[in-house]
Amino acid sequence: MADKPTRGLADVVAASTALSDIDGSAGRLFYRGYDIHDIAGRISFEECTHLLQRGTLPTRSELDAFEADLAANRDIGATAEMLLPYVASAATPMEALRTLVSALSIDDVDAADSSHASNERKALRLVAQMPVLVARYHAARSGAARYHAARSGAARSQATVADADDGLGVAGNFLLQITGERPADRAAEILDECLVLHADHTMNASTFAARVCAATLSDMHSAVTGAIGTLRGPLHGGANEAVMKTLQSVEKSAADISGDVRARLDRGEKIMGFGHRVYKTEDPRATHLRAMSEELAEITGKRTYYDMSREMEKVVLEAKGLYPNVDFFAASVYNQLGIPTDLFTSVFAISRMSGWTSHVLEQQADNRLIRPDSEYIGERDQKWVPIEDR
Repeated sequence: MADKPTRGLADVVAASTALSDIDGSAGRLFYRGYDIHDIAGRISFEECTHLLQRGTLPTRSELDAFEADLAANRDIGATAEMLLPYVASAATPMEALRTLVSALSIDDVDAADSSHASNERKALRLVAQMPVLVARYHAARSGAARYHAARSGAARSQATVADADDGLGVAGNFLLQITGERPADRAAEILDECLVLHADHTMNASTFAARVCAATLSDMHSAVTGAIGTLRGPLHGGANEAVMKTLQSVEKSAADISGDVRARLDRGEKIMGFGHRVYKTEDPRATHLRAMSEELAEITGKRTYYDMSREMEKVVLEAKGLYPNVDFFAASVYNQLGIPTDLFTSVFAISRMSGWTSHVLEQQADNRLIRPDSEYIGERDQKWVPIEDR
């Protein structure tokens, strides 16, 4: 009798990769051999993206050129511009990203070229465009721009955000365009470190979706659109939003949250932001995010959500033996940075675009169609019956 299949493909090796690696028992994460504890807070998101997409940490001249290319490729193209008011009026953030990222391919100058060099350019362009898409969507839905157009589809005024500042990186410009104010240097540095921490994470669900699509030799935009659709699920990228909603649903004090969390656990409810399929100890990314949450609490003087998070962490560890994962402290960090709660998963996508695109490049460089087997558990030996006799 054949062995039973592993549910959820747990521990099944689906592909070889040189991009990232996890030691779950020791709680360690590596990007191309670099321990996340060694590089987080020391390299910029742009350096991290170069490492993942191009294979090395850049030299100063390479980084200058890479940053210049990112700055030159922020334009989202005419099709996404046209669609923006429609999706902003009705779509949730991740629905909007799923639609707008797909639309980017229509105006991409390399759309018809699937060579490695072309795909590298698309990969860089997508990293540059993602934060702009999120900021423009937020501006449009918030009423920062007023759309006036006839039902016939006449020209529309466009959502306006602050002009990008070439003195700021991806993280700083995103905060500028979301809040309308130039961020403090430390705030930009903290978001930049968050983007590095979220950039890649081996064969997670959205990355696997991207690689499955890429393995068919489909295009870069199709692969990352599939990844965005996968990230949208609450068991993947949506957990950071759920953490913030849990914090906001409790009376705002650490004393209140202890009893509330215990009651939820007693009812069998799942507390989002805890546990991980791979890590058997603390998620190394959570270590950095906890420290950043505390630092922001000290800077702003607004300690409520940090203190509540620490108490929730204590209760869940005592009751369930579960450690916080990357989503847990990311919630209070993003909140302190002024990012709206329903954009938290979109920020995750901004960062993870660097990893998704790198996996697409890697998959297609040495490709084999990903086609797993399945176990049939349905009826057998059924016989056809004419419809009159059914």
